[in-house]
Amino acid sequence: MTVPDRPRLLEDIQRWSRELGFTGVGVAGIELGEDEARLAEWLAAGFHGELDYMARHGLKRTRPQLLVPGTVSCISVRLDYWPGGAADAQRALADPTLGYVSRYALGRDYHKVLRGRLATLCERIGAAVGPFGHRVFSDSAPVMEKALARNAGLGWIGKHTNLIDRNAGSWFFLGEIFVDLDLERDVPASAHCGSCNACLPACPTGAIVAPYRLDARRCISYLTIELKGAIPVELRRAIGNRIYGCDDCQLVCPWNKFAQPTAVGDFAPRHGLDHADLAELFGWSEAEFLARTAGSAIRRIGHERWLRNIAVALGNAPGSPRVIAALGARAADSSALVREHVHWALGMHGVPAPIPATTASCPSD
Repeated sequence: MTVPDRPRLLEDIQRWSRELGFTGVGVAGIELGEDEARLAEWLAAGFHGELDYMARHGLKRTRPQLLVPGTVSCISVRLDYWPGGAADAQRALADPTLGYVSRYALGRDYHKVLRGRLATLCERIGAAVGPFGHRVFSDSAPVMEKALARNAGLGWIGKHTNLIDRNAGSWFFLGEIFVDLDLERDVPASAHCGSCNACLPACPTGAIVAPYRLDARRCISYLTIELKGAIPVELRRAIGNRIYGCDDCQLVCPWNKFAQPTAVGDFAPRHGLDHADLAELFGWSEAEFLARTAGSAIRRIGHERWLRNIAVALGNAPGSPRVIAALGARAADSSALVREHVHWALGMHGVPAPIPATTASCPSD
């Protein structure tokens, strides 16, 4: 679809985006040939682990016109999420009695926040140009969001594989609108990691195997969120007290000294999850888990994996009577997954796993 006054529409999109609270917006084309080749290499190495969806959609991920026929341009937006009022992240990580939740997940589910604002942006564009083909994305489909955001000038992909903006760091979400409008393109961002490698040794499990190369199978975000089964025993100690996601590579990135606290109230911490006691969290029933994670991204892992993650963290915590009691209370949990991680955690504190009760009766004389 041809746009009569492209510069004017781009200015309007930028203004509307600011009014909606987006902290960055840009427009990219849909050519991702080099990124397609890198993705193929990454998949061939098996670095995606159980993320089968990374390969399932074929070329739709790297060729937007296959995912949404008629797509000509991509509008990419940034929404900052760093919760300025949250407990200090480094202090939370340093206290093994607390559970560390990735800062992006402390408040409301970002998918919902972003989608609503993107939909409003589409309404404003439609009011200006008339009906147009479009589709909104918020980490919700096979989209190369970081590559598109880079091409839209919103930042470069750092050595930890997250997007970085030199004026805002990396504490932000990305959203996209695929449109059939031929919009003016922004200039792709240039890279500014230079010789800095701070993120590589900062990764607790060594998931950043080389600059710009992440083995998701070792990534704590993958292990605590995406992985459905047991967490590999050899990686459990390195997880520490991280019970949902991991921020270590971003916490050491020097560019994040420029990050600003979010102005979005929805991203403020809920239920004290920025400094929550592990033993207390482990005591949540499924009903309590569902109630306290309502509207949160955390709910997607379910109660069973929540307990699995906390059991590992309790195994890494000091073996106080309170920690041992919390673990013992779930030593006979109905979930085999939870039980196995609890027994491992008890073993880390020198407490033998309980012998399962038997229902076999003794033979009579």
